[in-house]
Amino acid sequence: MASPPDTSKTTKLERYNSYIRRVNSTKLIAASSKLLFRVTLLVALLLIFFFTINYPPLTPEKNPHNSMNNIHTTTHNLLSSAIYGGGASWEKQVRHSSTPHRPNGLSVLVTGAAGFVGSHCSLALKKRGDGVLGLDNFNSYYDPSLKRARQNQLSKHQIFIVEGDINDSELLQKLFDIVPFTHILHLAAQAGVRYAMQNPLSYVNSNVAGFVNLLEVAKSADPQPAIVWASSSSVYGLNTKVPFSEEDVTDKPASLYAATKKAGEAIAHTYNHIYGLSLTGLRFFTVYGPWGRPDMAYFFFTKDMIQGKSINIYVSQNDKEVARDFTYIDDIVKGCVGALDTAEKSTGSGGKKKGPAQLRVYNLGNTSPVSVKKLVAILENLLNIKAKKNVIKMPRNGDVPFTHANVSLALRDFGYKPTTDLSSGLRKFVKWYVSYYGIQSRVKKENESEK
Repeated sequence: MASPPDTSKTTKLERYNSYIRRVNSTKLIAASSKLLFRVTLLVALLLIFFFTINYPPLTPEKNPHNSMNNIHTTTHNLLSSAIYGGGASWEKQVRHSSTPHRPNGLSVLVTGAAGFVGSHCSLALKKRGDGVLGLDNFNSYYDPSLKRARQNQLSKHQIFIVEGDINDSELLQKLFDIVPFTHILHLAAQAGVRYAMQNPLSYVNSNVAGFVNLLEVAKSADPQPAIVWASSSSVYGLNTKVPFSEEDVTDKPASLYAATKKAGEAIAHTYNHIYGLSLTGLRFFTVYGPWGRPDMAYFFFTKDMIQGKSINIYVSQNDKEVARDFTYIDDIVKGCVGALDTAEKSTGSGGKKKGPAQLRVYNLGNTSPVSVKKLVAILENLLNIKAKKNVIKMPRNGDVPFTHANVSLALRDFGYKPTTDLSSGLRKFVKWYVSYYGIQSRVKKENESEK
């Protein structure tokens, strides 16, 4: 009987071949990994070289021989570009929007640009050829969709709004690295008197800390910009002398909102005195008009009347009518632009004052107080709706019963002269309101035919 074939040699050969294949496979993987690592490293170095060449530091070196400082600045610019909007494309939008298109035009950073006053001012400046860059955090204090709609209107006129917060120091520094702003129109703030009782810290965060943060960046800019900023008629607080004048004592605020705006005026004085920043504060008196704020009485009165809801009309604690110096938005815009045009240059450089700098405060009002009762009567006539009125005493929530602006100082210094009475201004507001909200309104025919 034949013996079985000897397979031991074949088995050993197969094991050896398998071992060789595993060794070769391991070597191939190792070689591939090294190649991939080297290619990745090479691409990274090329990218760093490319960005270093195309995006050098935008501010001069304090010590040109300090290579580590150069590397840090370049890296910071790269990182902030990536964080705040996507690098080259974002920077291009920032530069394009802020570049003036008229001889000796201004380059203005407008904070709160998606807000009521900010959007109107941005558009007015852009239309006359100034460079305008907006900054807004689009918070939800009132319906953000209204702010987005204003943003869309501005974008049609090549105005770019950076979405960010005035408390973000790195973002502000990045914007100043890119653009040598000649002016800042600082309108970003936590608005509203009553809301301070619900969320007091939001007022401190925006109106005090945010303002200080903006001034900290501006003081170190080269050149330092001139700054025009929004104070408020609320600083007059419990003042009984009328009309309210800039020389009046303002040390009795009636609300936290008013207190933060008064603090802003004191802070402005400090930065003017120490750092040479040119600062102009504007005390707005009850601004109204198209694209306005939904938390304002004229706005929510209109809404509630159209919806058939009742409205509350306040009287003072001693049963006197509550009145306001209602000021139409176009008049406010003229005042803001006039303040910008007459703002002198800041005198500091690199955070150091080199001479006395301009420091101003102005009232911007209509000089003709109108009672809330009369306001409602005008709306009833325009809307052709009889309001359901509840007359109640004003709660102790920080509101004051009466405001009246003396604007002689603004008239003298930059020709401020309001021209729109409340009836005319509300007619324009109502026309915008029914159009924006798509309401099949009962507004009188003369309003519908008005352009």
